[in-house]
Amino acid sequence: MLYSTLVDSYKKLESTTKRLEMTDILVELMKKTTPSDLEKVIYLTQGKMHPDWTGEPELGIAERTATEAIARAAGINKKDIEALLAETGDIGHAAEKAMSSKRLKSLGERRLSVADVYEAFDKIAKESGKGSNERKIERLTSLIADASPLEARYILRTVTGALRLGVGDMTILDALAIAYTDSAENRDILERAYNLTSDLGFVARRLAESGLKGIENVKAVVGKPIRMMLAQRLSNPEEIIDKLGGKCSAEFKLDGERFQIHKKGEDVKIFSRRLENITHMYPDAVELSLNYLKVTDAIVEGEAVATDPDTNEMRPFQTLMQRRRKYGINEMMEKFPVTVFLFECLYIDGEDLTLSPYSTRRQRLKEIVAETDRFKIVRALETSKTLELEKFFEEAITEGCEGLVVKSTGEDSIYRAGARSWLWVKLKRSYQSKMVEPIDLVVVGAFHGRGKRAGSYGALLMAAFDPDEDVFKTVCKVGSGFTDEDLDKLPKMLEPYKRRDRHPRVNALLEADIWFSPSIVIEVLGDEITLSPVHTTAFNVIRENSGLAVRFPRFTGKWRVDKSPEDSTQVGEIIDMYKAQLKTIPKEGIEGL
Repeated sequence: MLYSTLVDSYKKLESTTKRLEMTDILVELMKKTTPSDLEKVIYLTQGKMHPDWTGEPELGIAERTATEAIARAAGINKKDIEALLAETGDIGHAAEKAMSSKRLKSLGERRLSVADVYEAFDKIAKESGKGSNERKIERLTSLIADASPLEARYILRTVTGALRLGVGDMTILDALAIAYTDSAENRDILERAYNLTSDLGFVARRLAESGLKGIENVKAVVGKPIRMMLAQRLSNPEEIIDKLGGKCSAEFKLDGERFQIHKKGEDVKIFSRRLENITHMYPDAVELSLNYLKVTDAIVEGEAVATDPDTNEMRPFQTLMQRRRKYGINEMMEKFPVTVFLFECLYIDGEDLTLSPYSTRRQRLKEIVAETDRFKIVRALETSKTLELEKFFEEAITEGCEGLVVKSTGEDSIYRAGARSWLWVKLKRSYQSKMVEPIDLVVVGAFHGRGKRAGSYGALLMAAFDPDEDVFKTVCKVGSGFTDEDLDKLPKMLEPYKRRDRHPRVNALLEADIWFSPSIVIEVLGDEITLSPVHTTAFNVIRENSGLAVRFPRFTGKWRVDKSPEDSTQVGEIIDMYKAQLKTIPKEGIEGL
């Protein structure tokens, strides 16, 4: 498949923000793609070379390196390229303009294929050691020299991490279902395979080679992270028990980092909620898993909590985040050892347990774990009584936990990989009229600071995730709660995600001074959820021409680096929080809203 065919589709995708139009463009592209190229096309469209969890080197060319390669390929002075970049604000457009007027022509120019580009990218990503930067420039120069100006635009955006087509994973799955099964209704079957493997390229290739039957036979595999199941939230214990069919199992909700541990013989891998391979950051958790998981192969889930080495008391999440580093791992391990609390068993020695009910998974977990003080199964209580659940909740808070995760124990209580399901419900300190419970929101825009904040951002535009539409909807502007240190580092932290215009997956009525690709998640607390004519979360759901907003929002100080944008608080949760507020407001107060 020619790379020009792929970039023609990219250009069409850039011209629309409508999901249905994007799906149609992708369907057309996939029908043109050979099965042998499909996996590469999927990864390139995601702006990557491999699934994030593989640990394979990824592209990450700095703009300075990229401008040098463009200058060499186009036969133009590097300063002229830098001027073009300043003029366009986009490395892709700068490359396109430069190559449109290049002074040198390659001898025997060839037409690039998708495989040519992918293999060149892979070699660039894997260059390392002395002189690697020069070798990267040479490889990139050679690739650009063979490219058309339009191809150069997308080559440069891809290598610098600025492709950002606005296409979400669910849109790609929709397109695959239509292209290969003629029905979007089969998306759920593809989505389950994706949720079990966290690899869109694999799903696409399996579908092209083996059809829908091959996708239906996909099982969990040790070493490939399963996309984690998420919980809904409700306002009180009585409501939760009723929602879960009159009986439930409540588990302590700890203030730590969620782990998915994959053990295969003597090899252990640990994946984060974002499916990043974080094994090297937690050598103590690896050793605990090897010593106390009593099976050859397993996939289990739990929460790692930082503990005081002297008192064994649990420390807050932000303490644990100091373990997330490349260097000084052993020193931090001594300073902040972890205790692993397990709560899910998804796979044992060839047996996929994701479709087994909760009671079976819990029992199998008990069978394979040799519990110690630092590697144990999380405390749980099976009950059908509201008072027992309330008492257990109070006990969890006393123990330093965030609250409870209350789980269905019915026959249908499977592990719904990648879904935020009513089979699990969070009960934390409060979901009552005052918004005591923080939420996790995504930075999608910013507003220039003034006075003391000149040179930084005065406020950030925050959004919640709407999984039904695969978009991010605004819910507030946050300007409070940031320390001077936070304000100093914000521009640099957000620079890689800056855009000239609103991202296609961001739904907003407000016009930000600066737009960002949805990437950074922070924790926000406010006074309450209110109706708003300017925010798009739940727009027209509660009241016509109104959405929902967080009133008096403030940053709590928590940077949720463990969460992907799609793991942020969902629109449906904010609707539930708003409705829960109404139950605590006197009738005259409701009428006044």
